[in-house]
Amino acid sequence: MEKIRCDWAQGNELEEKYHDEEWGTAEHDDQKLFEMLILESMQAGLSWSTILKKRETLTSAYDQFDYVKIAEYTQEKIDSLLEDPGIIRNKLKINATINNAQVFMRIQEEYGSFDRFIWAYVDGKPIKNRWKDVKEVPASTELSDKISKELKKKGFKFLGTTTVYAFMQATGMVDDHLAHCFKSHDEVISH
Repeated sequence: MEKIRCDWAQGNELEEKYHDEEWGTAEHDDQKLFEMLILESMQAGLSWSTILKKRETLTSAYDQFDYVKIAEYTQEKIDSLLEDPGIIRNKLKINATINNAQVFMRIQEEYGSFDRFIWAYVDGKPIKNRWKDVKEVPASTELSDKISKELKKKGFKFLGTTTVYAFMQATGMVDDHLAHCFKSHDEVISH
């Protein structure tokens, strides 16, 4: 029997796999949270499908999203990234990724982990929505506005409110699986 998914994840194998295995699942691993933060920031102005198609090469080019390594990228590394056709070759996004790795580590130092910092905005529990139609799902909320402002204040770049809301959905801080989706009936499991 065919699985009934959220409307955006129908008919594209990469999106179906991402939807079924990752999207909306509570994520608490700092390494994975950083990866999603970067992938969402890379998406700005592009489709999520584009990011998923490039995910493997992005992962490889950015040292498996190792924020410690990324924080120390040199101009030579930046130049090699700009020449890599398998990634998003946007100088501002590349520089933002390096900057964001540095800020990410400062937050880890200050709060003990990025997970502790970011999940505090939802009191450690996912916000469960049960939208009936994809048109009901917001692009941003007051909470994503607040988090975006706070992240910018801390020094993050390319993390506007829409990007932050997409990050919240991706990491399960917000569960926006549509009511008819097979995942909307799953229990939220924390790692």
